[in-house]
Amino acid sequence: MFGQMLEAIRKAKRSVRFETYIFEDSSIGRAFRDALGEAQARGVAVQVLLDAWGSNALRNDYWRDLENHGGSFRWFNPLSLRSLGIRNHRKLMVIDDSVSFIGGFNIAPDYEGDGVARGWRDLGLRIEAPISADLAASFDELNGMGDERMKPFPRFRKALQRRYIEGPETALLLSGPGRGRSAFERALIADLRQAKEVKIVAAYFLPTNRVRRALHRARARGAKVTLLFPGRSDVQVSQLASRSYYQSLMRVGMELYEYQPQILHAKLVVMDHCVYVGSANLDRRSFRINFELMVRFSAASVLSHANAAFQEIQSHCLRIDPRTWKQSRSVWNRLKERWSHFLLAGIDPFIARRQLRTLK
Repeated sequence: MFGQMLEAIRKAKRSVRFETYIFEDSSIGRAFRDALGEAQARGVAVQVLLDAWGSNALRNDYWRDLENHGGSFRWFNPLSLRSLGIRNHRKLMVIDDSVSFIGGFNIAPDYEGDGVARGWRDLGLRIEAPISADLAASFDELNGMGDERMKPFPRFRKALQRRYIEGPETALLLSGPGRGRSAFERALIADLRQAKEVKIVAAYFLPTNRVRRALHRARARGAKVTLLFPGRSDVQVSQLASRSYYQSLMRVGMELYEYQPQILHAKLVVMDHCVYVGSANLDRRSFRINFELMVRFSAASVLSHANAAFQEIQSHCLRIDPRTWKQSRSVWNRLKERWSHFLLAGIDPFIARRQLRTLK
């Protein structure tokens, strides 16, 4: 993924739009910074948007050379206690309005490697399709919201307009903080109603009640549901919260697996008729709080590649046995899982809602 992204930057002729949640000053980070700076120096219009929380370790002058050559750099939502919980979790690069890269990859050493012998396991997609123009437009809109000169609430007002932009065999699903269900959540539930088979890779699993019920109804209808979760996680509280669901999921016949070699960070949903790829996790923060970007595909070729990717990830997983799992859960395990669920499903959304209200 990184190699293809860097090569695309080097071949860019007109524009590069680049945004991510985490960008670290590292060998891979400097490779991206240098490639973007060289593109700007040769006349390509380069715009960089980084989340101020996810990339908070970067120096404020990290992109000075790019800016000195006329490039644009912005922090999304500069750190403030009033709006600290409102984050841009998207990962996107658009080259010349025609080639795009989406997925779960941040720009950091953790994401280097094959996800088996070394590095976190993640998933990305290169898109050469008309939807790249819509992705470019979504960057421009969010880049405008990221302007620290604007008052906080106007920066996030447009997020209330959660959108579903449909094209031939693709649909762009844009989500952000605000009232109502995200475009991703609405589309996912609609597809679960007709799915005969559901395959999900979820780095962080804390679904809304509507999504959880849709999964249970799909299984009750006879759909095969297979869920791949991390065996190891970089966010222990999230893994504990996810495991609070294991027993109820397996009780209705869903198959659960945990990825073994490395930390699993991929986000993928595969059904018999569609595929979802992008930045959103199947958790309440991605559905209701973060700015997220997902693309829904229905083309047979994408379905084929997605099924192959799912099978390859599953080959490195261990299945969770319902009987032994139940026997292994001590009272202390259950208490930790329930407390973690309360923190992420109750406290975190509550704080985010309060912050949105105070921004008005």
